[in-house]
Amino acid sequence: MNTSNSLQYNYTRKIIRDTYKEYCKTLLPTINLLKSSLLVSVSGALRIYIASLLLLAQISVLNCIAGGLIVYAVYTLDRALESTEDSVNRSELKGSNKKLALFVSLATFVSGCYVLNTSDLLILALMPLVVGYLYSKGLNFGKLNLKLKGGLGIKNLVVGLTWGTFIAGIAGTGIKNPLPVLLVFCYYGSKLFINSTIYDFKDVKGDLMAGIKTLPVSIGEKNTRLLLLGLHIASHLMLASAIIMNLLAFEPVIIMYSFFIGLLYIFRLTHNREKEDMRGKIERLFFVDGEAGSIVYLRSVIGNVI
Repeated sequence: MNTSNSLQYNYTRKIIRDTYKEYCKTLLPTINLLKSSLLVSVSGALRIYIASLLLLAQISVLNCIAGGLIVYAVYTLDRALESTEDSVNRSELKGSNKKLALFVSLATFVSGCYVLNTSDLLILALMPLVVGYLYSKGLNFGKLNLKLKGGLGIKNLVVGLTWGTFIAGIAGTGIKNPLPVLLVFCYYGSKLFINSTIYDFKDVKGDLMAGIKTLPVSIGEKNTRLLLLGLHIASHLMLASAIIMNLLAFEPVIIMYSFFIGLLYIFRLTHNREKEDMRGKIERLFFVDGEAGSIVYLRSVIGNVI
């Protein structure tokens, strides 16, 4: 009897130990997966807030938060589906619990859609998910395969157009004159095109394996840097002209910080960063994903001082 109980005890202990080891093996990658889109989602919410300031629109905090939830859901879903390039570019997510990530993505997406639907913005809420699916998976019509992934700079163009429309559309709700909304769309479309291209400099190996023709791979670092620099200067000249013409609000902190920090990270981060160290990662996250947060913080501090 004692022997039987001992065997049963050891067997149960082995099951618990093996289950615990398996749990620990997936825990860290799952946490990495769930937190990997947090900063970009907060940045998305703050960009909607900043766009509302530029448009002199009524600021809806709930819509800003809902926009951030949509951003989180789309980016987390994309990483949970694990594309070919992500297996190389984001090896720290390998072994994560994809089902949990899919559930969290669905929950945040539905929450964001619910809030935006109250402002008749459901189409805008659905758009990033539809475009993301067309980009990653495509649609098949017989022999015709409609897929956005792969073409030269297509990834960056999709990111810019999609999120530029999303941000300007939510912020511009209720504005009758479409021109200021179009200007904000051009500004954020350009900025997010630039930001996504900068991230390509650390994802060269994975993108090559997936057959994605990113700008750094196709036209080289120097030409890509010049392209981004030209786009950055042009978008800010456009903003300055719009302010002079009273089409957008006079927000010197937003414009000046965006211009100078953009110049800084274009020159600093447009080099091959496949072997990026912790300092380089923090620098990239602060300059690129943390830009919107820095703008809101500085504007608040300067506003209180003045």
